[in-house]
Amino acid sequence: MATARLDYIAPWWTYWLHNFPHFNFTFQPVDNTFRPGETSYQQSLVFLACISAAGLVLSLLLLSVYLTSVCCCRKEEEEETKRPDSCCVSWTAVITGLILCSAVGVGFYGNSQTNDGVYQLTYSLHNANHTLGGINSLVSSSLGSMEVGLQQHLNRLYEIFATRGDYVQALRFMGQMADNIIRQLTAMPDLSKAKVDLSAIADQTDYVEYYRWLTYLLLLILDLVICLVACLGVAKQSRWLLTMIMVFGVISLVLSWGTLGAGTATAVGTSDFCVSPDKFIANRTKEFLSAEVTHYYLYCSQSLPNPFQQSLTIFQRSLTTMQIQIQGLLQFSVPVFPTAERDLLGIQRLLNSTEFNLNQLTALLDCRGLHKNYLDGLMGVCYDGVEGLLYLCLFSLLSVSAFCVMLCAIPRAWTLITSRDRDYDDIDEEDPFNPQARHMAFNPSRASHVHSFCSFSSSLDSQASPHPPPQTAAILPTSEYMNQSMLFGGNPRYENVPLIGRGSPPPSYSPRMRTTYLSMTEAQIRHFGTNFQQV
Repeated sequence: MATARLDYIAPWWTYWLHNFPHFNFTFQPVDNTFRPGETSYQQSLVFLACISAAGLVLSLLLLSVYLTSVCCCRKEEEEETKRPDSCCVSWTAVITGLILCSAVGVGFYGNSQTNDGVYQLTYSLHNANHTLGGINSLVSSSLGSMEVGLQQHLNRLYEIFATRGDYVQALRFMGQMADNIIRQLTAMPDLSKAKVDLSAIADQTDYVEYYRWLTYLLLLILDLVICLVACLGVAKQSRWLLTMIMVFGVISLVLSWGTLGAGTATAVGTSDFCVSPDKFIANRTKEFLSAEVTHYYLYCSQSLPNPFQQSLTIFQRSLTTMQIQIQGLLQFSVPVFPTAERDLLGIQRLLNSTEFNLNQLTALLDCRGLHKNYLDGLMGVCYDGVEGLLYLCLFSLLSVSAFCVMLCAIPRAWTLITSRDRDYDDIDEEDPFNPQARHMAFNPSRASHVHSFCSFSSSLDSQASPHPPPQTAAILPTSEYMNQSMLFGGNPRYENVPLIGRGSPPPSYSPRMRTTYLSMTEAQIRHFGTNFQQV
């Protein structure tokens, strides 16, 4: 009987992944049917992961060749005194940062989607496991009531009703009804094996998913930190930060390739299951479940008969017959045999509890509950789970691209920083526009022969004094002049700085100062030297 599956349709990306070529280690094609227990199928998934390993080796080889060529070209650039294009390095850093940030965003989304899908799968497995556990508990409880509890009451009633053949005949009929119930409960499939399998799968899936989620979370945080530190290193032009980024960039590159291989193999394997999950489950349960029962729960169609309906009907009829017999014995035998009332009431309570178990068992054996758990699990793993794995693979690809570009750009940034430092060191220390000149130490031997024009002007006012002030009293170090001018004016003023050694034209003077200078006598010129004759 053919039935149409309208409730579950595998998504298109599972068919796309399912059609990926499957090869074993000898490069022979392998059937893409989901068979995780077979060695050839396992090798086909490992082969997909090895493709990422080959990509890792190739990328490392190309990076090594590129870095070697950069080092060789760097020596030629130093000889030709060429400066790297800083604009190219800056734009490369910006593009790499954007790619890496986009990859981290995609990775967070994919990690969350995969976790949601796996959680939905494990939640459905736990619910199905609870249902199967309830069925096993009800069947075991009913069997125990019929085989042990009812038999004890019947044995005592046989002794009490030994003198009444009609009552003994009623007890034997009840025993036959109890045997019918026991046979129907025993004929039911033992679901304890399925319960154990679901429990093991759920526990193992929870364990693996926790560490998978944590690993990706740490990798995403590492990539984000590397992106931020790389931007900081380029902005600060720090060599040790760039060196650290080179090391962690190589580590992240290896991890990204590894996660790409693992994610691809997992996504392909899961898609192989999602394309035809019914076939795999039927093969796994054929040892302890009949094909009719498996088909009933996998499809749960109204046109399909309930394989437990006949057993449940016999159970219900036998139980009703026993209750009628107990009501008659309570009505007619208790006035004659008062001691039988206790056992008859005990049998009545036992039948009532068994009837309650039968109602619960009928509800649990209905296909709708387990089929809903089955569909929820499929939706979780095949839609959210595989979709999240695809986003994680995209994250790995973007990370690989970003780190390759980053590892290629860092040597250029290093060369740019080295070139700037070399140009900065080539500046003449005697140049007054060099910032380092402001921090030069004062040389007394040179300053002893330097005279400022302000000191000459002040000396004219003190010519009448028999002991003119010494020449060194008006001489201050260049750094002290600079500091004083910076404190009072905000910008350095060179009018008070000695002209000797500056290598620049003298400053302008006021008319009074120039008139005083031109009126100098020959004695005064001999006294102060010829430092100002060039004015």
